[in-house]
Amino acid sequence: MSHSKNEEVETKEMDFKSMSSSRRYVHSARYLHKVGVPPKQNLFQEFKATVRETFLADDPLRPFKDQPRSRKFVLATQAIFPILEWGRSYSWGKFRGDLIAGLTIASLCIPQDIGYAKLAYLDPQYGLYSSFVPPLIYAFMGSSRDIAIGPVAVVSLLLGTMLSDELDPVQNKPEYLRLAFTATFFAGVTQATLGFLRLGFLIEFLSHAAIVGFMGGAAVTIALQQLKGLLGIKIFTKDTDIISVMKSVWSNVEHGWNWQTIVIGVSFLSFLLFAKYIGKRNKKFFWVPAIAPLISVVLSTFFVFITHAEKQGVVIVKHIEKGINPSSVNQIYFTGEYLVKGMRIGVIAGIIALTEAAAIGRTFAAMKDYQIDGNKEMVALGTMNIVGSMTSCYIATGSFSRSAVNFMAGCETAVSNIVMSCVVFLTLEFITPLFKYTPNAILAAIIISAVAGLLDFEAAILIWKIDKFDFLACMGAFLGTVFSSVEIGLLIAVIISFAKILLQVTRPRTAILGKLPGTTVYRNIQQYPEATKVPGILIIRVDSAIYFSNSSYVRERILRWLMDEEEQVKAECQSTIQFLIIEMSPVTDIDTSGIHALEELHGSLQKKNIQLILANPGPVVIEKLHASNFANLIGDDKIFLTVADAVSSCSPKPVQEQV
Repeated sequence: MSHSKNEEVETKEMDFKSMSSSRRYVHSARYLHKVGVPPKQNLFQEFKATVRETFLADDPLRPFKDQPRSRKFVLATQAIFPILEWGRSYSWGKFRGDLIAGLTIASLCIPQDIGYAKLAYLDPQYGLYSSFVPPLIYAFMGSSRDIAIGPVAVVSLLLGTMLSDELDPVQNKPEYLRLAFTATFFAGVTQATLGFLRLGFLIEFLSHAAIVGFMGGAAVTIALQQLKGLLGIKIFTKDTDIISVMKSVWSNVEHGWNWQTIVIGVSFLSFLLFAKYIGKRNKKFFWVPAIAPLISVVLSTFFVFITHAEKQGVVIVKHIEKGINPSSVNQIYFTGEYLVKGMRIGVIAGIIALTEAAAIGRTFAAMKDYQIDGNKEMVALGTMNIVGSMTSCYIATGSFSRSAVNFMAGCETAVSNIVMSCVVFLTLEFITPLFKYTPNAILAAIIISAVAGLLDFEAAILIWKIDKFDFLACMGAFLGTVFSSVEIGLLIAVIISFAKILLQVTRPRTAILGKLPGTTVYRNIQQYPEATKVPGILIIRVDSAIYFSNSSYVRERILRWLMDEEEQVKAECQSTIQFLIIEMSPVTDIDTSGIHALEELHGSLQKKNIQLILANPGPVVIEKLHASNFANLIGDDKIFLTVADAVSSCSPKPVQEQV
């Protein structure tokens, strides 16, 4: 009796489960969502939306909405000169921080500027000029609170190398100087144009890995160039590759080296590196490496003056022109054979300077949790270089070492740049004669210690761990710079960066998906080994937009996946493939070639009696599928919202059993 009752209860439970499962299936089938087609836009609306998203993604005109004309004028003025906005809330407390930071970075920039000018084969005063006018312009127009403006090692070396390829800086000194101002002018025009036209995204084509490698290679090249001053060598190669430099160094070892120069250079280089070590070990002593270069210049100059070491072969700076920047408007080439050369050099150097400044600005803005406007930054940098070219300056940009010191010194606003400019002004007016006995060895030591920070080994190791192709780009740029030249290293960096983009676009990833047990989720079977394939169905995900550049590859890759799957099914005596589902969630766009590839794929599958099914195409894709009539070709009932819906429609019984 009890046995029969148990059987009756079990039967009812089974009936209930069956009914529940059946209801779930009917319910899901009844409420199966179709893929929506967005409202059709006309050509003008589509073009307007594309342009807006490309150039005005940050909606810069938002503050101007519903504002009176007078208010719009004020907002426009503040947009051009941000100092008018944040200056209203400026206080004495902020000025104290900016004053300390400005004095600190001034003590660092003065000796650096003299050395960096030599990298560009210019007289020392031009380095100081470039830390007087450009920082003032940037303080009024820039949006970064922390970036410190002035000449930098990499751009100085790049500019000097490219200019000296066109003109000899000694024999053709006036023409060389004019070409430097011309290159600076067009560097500023390039930067301002990119910002004004909101084309800042173009500089993103240089990958982070390529920049790390290029900066590291430039650091090694700069350090090698300083061996001339550090060792007291008078006859030195003009080539920048490591082989030529080392040959020049060792060929002068018997008679070309000056031991007094070596003692001065090595002693103060050790002091500078030790000061940097102290600053890294304890952040409270950030000021030690900041003032160490100025202390080194003062002590070494005093030492040479009292000992007259210049008579023993120690090369000194000698004369630095006194006074502030003279006008150089009439020295810029606007016609003639050097116009195109200056333009070419300026565009290249300007983009590199812009890339460095953008990276520095974003880094410190993220640390202080505020936003900078990339396009405003480009306009500010461009304007300051245009004005700088007319006031005897060469290319200036954001300096990482000075910006780091500026940040650590507690700067509050760009007023720290104004303070630094004022100190440089006083130096040009009153102090430059005191640098007469400054030995070149100390400038070489300062530059070597400064560029040592550009060798970012931690970043290179991280790049190796994350992406081997990125590491190849990093090492390619590094080795190209070290063993050939700065231009070749930069060219390799650009080529490898573009090669990576092309490789990713032309060879997108695809994956076979399987069903995770107990769910309706379908994932890559290589990433999730527990995911199981659905019998008779092959599910493939395409992880990229389908364009003319990759459409043939996508079609052929899908067919290869199908061929491999058919061979495996045949070997294991399983049910043959009847449906091919393409998961299109990652497919952000498709063009005519992509649709043509899908049509060819559909034709190939029909010959095999396999149905093509699409899952979750995006709004742009589904619109184009309908416009091209491809949706009607495969059937509107073959396009589903999810992979689970597609699978349940293809094989309802197996799915019902697995629920």
